[in-house]
Amino acid sequence: MADPVVLDYQQIVRTGLEATYEAVEDTDGNQFQNDGRMFLHVVNATGEDGTVIIDTPNTVDGLAIANRDIVVTDGEERMIGPFQPTIYNDVNRRVQITYSVVGAGMTIALLRL
Repeated sequence: MADPVVLDYQQIVRTGLEATYEAVEDTDGNQFQNDGRMFLHVVNATGEDGTVIIDTPNTVDGLAIANRDIVVTDGEERMIGPFQPTIYNDVNRRVQITYSVVGAGMTIALLRL
C-alpha cells in the first residue's frame, strides 16, 4: 500500500478565498499537516453516497478512540473540522483520511482558518 496523497491547504482570508478543489482519486486516501485550524470541504457528485473516514490514532486512558465516519450524501457537501490535534494527529502531526467512494465526482479542498 502506498502512502496517502498529501493535501496542501488553502488559507482563508478576509478578502475571500475562491477555493480550488481536487478529485479524490487515490484509494490510499489523503493526509495533511494539522495545527488545529484545518477544515476539509467535501463535495459529492458521484451518484452514490460516500463516507469520509478520519483516523483517530490516539487513546484516552488506554482506550482507542473510534474513527470519525462522516456520510456525504450524493449531491451534497460537508465542511468537516477543525481537527483537534490530540485526537486526530498521528506521530508526524498529520491527519489521515480515507474514502468509501473515489473518482472525479468526489472533490475536496483543505482550508485553513
